[in-house]
Amino acid sequence: MRRFLISFFLCMAGIAMSGQDYAQYIDQRIGTGGNGHVFLGANVPWGLVQVGPNQYTRGWDWTSGYHDSDSILIGFGHMHLSGTGIGELGDVAFIPLKKDESLSGPHEMKFSHNDEMVQPGYYSIQLSDPAVRVELTATQRVAMHRYTTCSQPYTHLLAIDLAQCIGWDKMTECFITQDSPTMLSGYRHSTGWAQDRWTYFAIEFSVPIQLGGQSGDTLYTIQTAKTETPLLVKVALSPTSAGDAKVNMMSEMPGWNFDEVRQAAYEAWNKELSRIRIEAREDRKKVFYTAMYHLMTAPSVFCNTDKSYRGADGKNHQADYTTYTTLSLWDTYRSAHPLMTLICPEKQRDFAETFMAINDEQGRLPVWHLMGNETDCMVGNPGAIVLADLVLKGFVKDKERAYQALKQTQLHDGRLLGTLQQYGYIPYDKVNEGETVAKALEYCIADDAVARVAKLLGHDEDYRYFHNRSQSYKKYFDPKTKFMRAIDSKGTFREPFDPIKSRHRDDDYTEGNAWQYTWLVPHDIAGLVKLFGGKKNFMKKFDQFFIIEGDMGEFASPDISGLIGQYAHGNEPSHHMIYMYDYVGEPQKAAPLLRKVMDEMYHTGRDGLIGNEDVGQMSAWYILSAMGIYQVEPAGGHFVIGTPVVDKAEINVGNGKTFTITAENNSRENIHVKAAYLNGKRLSRNWLTFEEISKGGHLRLVMNAFP
Repeated sequence: MRRFLISFFLCMAGIAMSGQDYAQYIDQRIGTGGNGHVFLGANVPWGLVQVGPNQYTRGWDWTSGYHDSDSILIGFGHMHLSGTGIGELGDVAFIPLKKDESLSGPHEMKFSHNDEMVQPGYYSIQLSDPAVRVELTATQRVAMHRYTTCSQPYTHLLAIDLAQCIGWDKMTECFITQDSPTMLSGYRHSTGWAQDRWTYFAIEFSVPIQLGGQSGDTLYTIQTAKTETPLLVKVALSPTSAGDAKVNMMSEMPGWNFDEVRQAAYEAWNKELSRIRIEAREDRKKVFYTAMYHLMTAPSVFCNTDKSYRGADGKNHQADYTTYTTLSLWDTYRSAHPLMTLICPEKQRDFAETFMAINDEQGRLPVWHLMGNETDCMVGNPGAIVLADLVLKGFVKDKERAYQALKQTQLHDGRLLGTLQQYGYIPYDKVNEGETVAKALEYCIADDAVARVAKLLGHDEDYRYFHNRSQSYKKYFDPKTKFMRAIDSKGTFREPFDPIKSRHRDDDYTEGNAWQYTWLVPHDIAGLVKLFGGKKNFMKKFDQFFIIEGDMGEFASPDISGLIGQYAHGNEPSHHMIYMYDYVGEPQKAAPLLRKVMDEMYHTGRDGLIGNEDVGQMSAWYILSAMGIYQVEPAGGHFVIGTPVVDKAEINVGNGKTFTITAENNSRENIHVKAAYLNGKRLSRNWLTFEEISKGGHLRLVMNAFP
């Protein structure tokens, strides 16, 4: 323990000497309770390796492999998801064993959270049975373990479990071989949410080992002779081959200095967090920088150090860009990707190339891509929205190639797009699946995004086609009830109708109800207002949205959380809706609602996220809103001005430029923007363009207690 504490303080001293310490504000435990579903363990920004504890999958709240309420570990896996609604991964799990422990049956390790230590890029736990300290750190593609037993000389006994998994994942085939006295390599193939997933690995030990096995060849014992030092283990992953995993190990982690790797991981987080420097209360710094951590946990790199990767066609490819995976696009197109266009401009080409390569390999842009697999999870074509946004913001060099991918995706006949092309909308009586309103509204958003790119490139006929199709949301609007409702092929609304009841996915809506989906028109708010008959009628209904309460029923999705009336901040379709007040000239109504969400639904407790994190989206909403800006229109849209809770934010927008937002007289009472000045000139509008922010400058907001 004394040696461990000395190395810890030396590591932190090195951090302090290197510059301002933003990573000190990360608290990985935020979101490990409640419904946050976040990853807890050791990783670096955007890393493929996310090494940390595995627990039994006991339900929806265990989709990351860990929940704060649990006290039993079953291993330490090398890949995890963060904030998803479905569980997967947990690959290549290591299990410390007791002497003479039987290999049959479960291997459970009881633990206390008081014996855990978690910091950016580092996880440790002191186990009592077996009596061993487990320490973990990582680079992007390689993990390092350190095992310290309580007595010297040390003896080490481990198991490698290739069958262990999280959630839907099921191992179908695996192989491991000993290449040298200290090196193992192999692969694991599984099916589940990702139906054809391959994980290749190389494992190197600091001392020679003996490899044993169990019937079924899924659980392997590792035994060392007595040694004078703790056992170190390096585990490298690759999407293409075990040989490539070895190359990744040599490229990223050639040495054996655990504390140096740990410090480098911490510094990597510090560097990424410095993209936004804020002045705020200490608790808000903790929430803000933890949100930054969650944002940057994924997308994950999905290529080797030489940029080779496994494609959606199941073949290996060589690229000249970094390929990414864990693309939860139905969630992240709303805030996470727009935020990253501001703070990570250098990554946008990689994202665009990844998307276009997936289109080439599977015939359409990604929906929810996981480890080379299209899961088709959630509705719409969110990949088209993100790629269109990148084109409109100038991040894509070959705009015509991108446009052809967008067009091909939106003219694909799968996922009810064929029905949409045939009828001009999706009549519920012509399909054998539900969620038709949600699917149609999401396709309208994607059609609008494609139309904007078509217009930019001069494809006038295509522009008219996709623009007209983006307006088909109007067919679902019932002028009598003033809700978006399912319609049949004769144009008749489905009966009976209850705007509050929700039946999860066996319904006309996706994880929501009619109250929540009526406002899912972020691309044409002016057109939606006209459907209501003007601003007065719109406001009457919209005000009710944040007040009316009711029982959604026993079959409602658990994602519908964080309710203010029927507004559900715990689920992504609601995320733009408070900001719609800005579009009708009523920002004074948005400000108290925005503050309520930021103050009450994001906090420093273990249940500090009101809904599951959804791979950075929940946190991205907070980061943007805390600074006082938000992109409502998903493709190339403006950033509207809200109500900042941080007093100052300096955003590194790339190319040596900084965009600074200051909030003068900011307080719990002063929540309204009295005046806004861009580069010293008073604004007569309540929004900024992407170009205005990305070229650097200063937005000065004067706050006031009264609208």
